[in-house]
Amino acid sequence: MNIYSIINKKIIFRLLGLLLVLESFFLFLSLIVSAIYNEECYKDFLITFLITFVVGGSAVFFTRKAKKDFGKREGYIIVSLVWVVFSLFGAIPFVLSGSMSSFTDAFFETMSGFTTTGASILNNIESLPHGILFWRSITQWMGGMGIIVLSLAILPFLGVGGVQLFSAEVPGLSPDKMHPRVRETAQRLWIIYVGFTAIEILLLWIGGMTFFDAINHSFTTMATGGYSTKQASIAYFTSPYIQYVITLFMFIAGVNFTLPYFAFKRDFNKVLKNEEFKTYLTITILFTLFISIVLFFTTNLPAEQSFRDSVFQVVSILTTTGYVTADYLLWAPLLTALIFVLMFIGGSSGSTGGGIKVIRVLIILKNSYFELKRLIHPKAIIPMRVNGKAIPQPLVNNVIAFVVFYLLIFLTGSVIMAGLGLDMESSMGSVAATLGNIGPGLGSVGPVENFSHIPDAGKWVLSFLMLLGRLELFTVLIIFAPSFWSK
Repeated sequence: MNIYSIINKKIIFRLLGLLLVLESFFLFLSLIVSAIYNEECYKDFLITFLITFVVGGSAVFFTRKAKKDFGKREGYIIVSLVWVVFSLFGAIPFVLSGSMSSFTDAFFETMSGFTTTGASILNNIESLPHGILFWRSITQWMGGMGIIVLSLAILPFLGVGGVQLFSAEVPGLSPDKMHPRVRETAQRLWIIYVGFTAIEILLLWIGGMTFFDAINHSFTTMATGGYSTKQASIAYFTSPYIQYVITLFMFIAGVNFTLPYFAFKRDFNKVLKNEEFKTYLTITILFTLFISIVLFFTTNLPAEQSFRDSVFQVVSILTTTGYVTADYLLWAPLLTALIFVLMFIGGSSGSTGGGIKVIRVLIILKNSYFELKRLIHPKAIIPMRVNGKAIPQPLVNNVIAFVVFYLLIFLTGSVIMAGLGLDMESSMGSVAATLGNIGPGLGSVGPVENFSHIPDAGKWVLSFLMLLGRLELFTVLIIFAPSFWSK
């Protein structure tokens, strides 16, 4: 029997249709924002809303008799396709409004939004209508906690087969479940996500941001996305209060989202004894202290600003948010190199951050240490533990394979971008920034530059890398494996 006949194609189209209907709801919110500000682009959002809703609704209607059961293959296909489909439809307002000069640019910007990368091609963000700015921000907010996780939280239909979708979008080292049922776990994650977003909106508004700017920056902070309503990013807001508030919420967004849940339940032991959190906190503190000290002695910055600039950029890059308050390419070369290292580490597992993830770095370091001990004591049985639990060898192998694939893709992508005409620093910087879902990179795609000058072919390559990074490689790569399509 052909494998294509085994795959439940109708359920794939049905779920993609449901998700498009969900996307149309957020497009309608952007339409409302445009109407409030009396902007012409409300017509563009109306057209896009109707197209998206009709296409999604038609897919749901014509597959209403689809069998609701599906397996891992369907889960991987749905999760990989939904980001592409969302980006294709989400790019339409950019094109219709004239905000982007080409569909390639519009797709790049939208994929960057949904994957919470934050890499942009825009050269004059302040000139965009409020509706377009709001749409950019809300794509990141949706993509932050995950389109599938959002759907599991609010669409009862997805209660069937939800495990396959959840495990496909949160592959490998998924967070501890807060509830035995995936849908309830997704709902609790979203309650925490929405709660933190609302608190940040209030604090930024109190600090002097306009309500519109506070909403947009809270959306993109909690998503670790980094889109701003200002061309200068957070450097536009010179208020130390605003910068410290955003730093705090970037740090929170880089934490495993099950930990705030346990903290709210006053189960502080699970937070304080969590090895990944302690490693994440240690990395933040050590890098911040070292960079702030070097900044203070190598620049004319006062001590407080040296600390503020360093902690902001360390947290921004480590959590893969990508906001900017200072051009780290102007710092001492050693500090720029440290920032580049942070691009590969990323946030915690179960956070909205990208990158390799702290837990994988921790497991790699522990495994290397225990391998040395095993060489010294070859007959000893030395189990490796994280949070008091023994880590099985298959999981260690999975982590090693992930890191190897990540580095191979980084090297391959860098060579491809160099072949398209970028210098090596910019090639490596653009690939690290997109594969890690960070935004700013090195060279011509540094913190005060953007990706507008990248050739169209390069933008499509980088868009694919954004998708790979957001879904942690294996979810997408497995579809290209011949064994995936065999019985």
